[in-house]
Amino acid sequence: MNNRIVTSLDIGSTCVRCIVCERDDDGVLRILGEGNRPSTGLRKGVVVNIEATLRSVASAIEDAEMMSGLEVTDCWTGIGGNHINGLNSRGVVGISGKKRDAREREIGQDDIDRVIEAAKAVVIPTDRQILEVIPQNYKVDDQKGIRNPIDMIGVRLECDVHIITCTVTGAQNLIKCVNRAGFRVNELILQTLAASRTVLTQEEMDLGVVLVDLGGGTTDVLVYVEGTPYSTYTIPAGGTQVTNDISIIKNISFDNAEKIKIDAGCCWDALLDEDETVIVPGVGGRPPMSIPRSQILAIIKPRMEEIFKMIKQHLDTINLPRPLGGGVVLTGGGSQLSGAVELANYLLKLPARLGSPIPTQDLAGIIEEFRNPSYATVIGLAIEGDKRIASYGAEYNPDFRQTDKKNTALISKLKTWLKEEFF
Repeated sequence: MNNRIVTSLDIGSTCVRCIVCERDDDGVLRILGEGNRPSTGLRKGVVVNIEATLRSVASAIEDAEMMSGLEVTDCWTGIGGNHINGLNSRGVVGISGKKRDAREREIGQDDIDRVIEAAKAVVIPTDRQILEVIPQNYKVDDQKGIRNPIDMIGVRLECDVHIITCTVTGAQNLIKCVNRAGFRVNELILQTLAASRTVLTQEEMDLGVVLVDLGGGTTDVLVYVEGTPYSTYTIPAGGTQVTNDISIIKNISFDNAEKIKIDAGCCWDALLDEDETVIVPGVGGRPPMSIPRSQILAIIKPRMEEIFKMIKQHLDTINLPRPLGGGVVLTGGGSQLSGAVELANYLLKLPARLGSPIPTQDLAGIIEEFRNPSYATVIGLAIEGDKRIASYGAEYNPDFRQTDKKNTALISKLKTWLKEEFF
């Protein structure tokens, strides 16, 4: 068999990451190359400078090409930010059948497709587009909680779905940046959905879990209930705001404030020693100062508390059908801030842990460098892209665009109909 090459691209507000992976003859997805460049063209997950973004994208992919020794032509690209929104919907259809006997009400793939299309028939503003439609569960007549209704017999089929939308301009600008850098976008995939593929366990998703991706410009939240996404939410604050607070209050440059946050930042009092100090660089030739680390905590903690309180407020308003037994999992670069897990546990009233990529059969042999929350999204994008290539089978074409998916599905249905009717 030919080894399958998968390239994923995570364009964040502070960093652009790219990895090149290969699905080898043993069925193992291995990372061959990685590229990592600062991102300067995004604000809160939205492109505000196309030229700056495409330069970062091109440099990150070129670095991954050099490390892997392979040429990249297309990539699976993550999308997130303040313009992402999620809603739940339900579709209802009558079960069709080919034969006029007792088995004419047997559920087929056509019924699944029709009920999902019915669930997608929601009013969406003209400036938004559907990014993902994820089935949550099915109901056949009076039987609820069905995960896969194929071949079941019934009269009425219902489906609950989670619909994720984004702004049309936000998606188009992201695709334009990648295209102008010389590469093709296979599909845009929600970043938190991708990250969940590699940091969450199936048990956590079944029990109900909150995935919190603490990024630079935004904090993205994805809530799982009974194994499927239930709520998507974005908070317009992240690690960049924490760094800005340090820079403004201590009158130092943004770069020095970022270094202090990474090296000495903390948001949980119990993790500090009373006599710990931090060296703050001087400005304008003045000598550096030594200050207690507790002063940095006093700057960082209120901002982190604000983020977690906004998450708690959202969780209190979405009317969850059951308690979140899987707790909360923090991922993304901001999750590595000392005390973030403890603060989340305290404010959200849920057990919390740090989410790093978990080596699985999808991605075996992952080296220590990539077992880091910062790489959760880009690795998840590779896993999700690889699965989608496998699901498309012979119909997969790396030249397709997201707008072509409806045409592909229509052609597939037409082929099936012709085969059933005339052959």
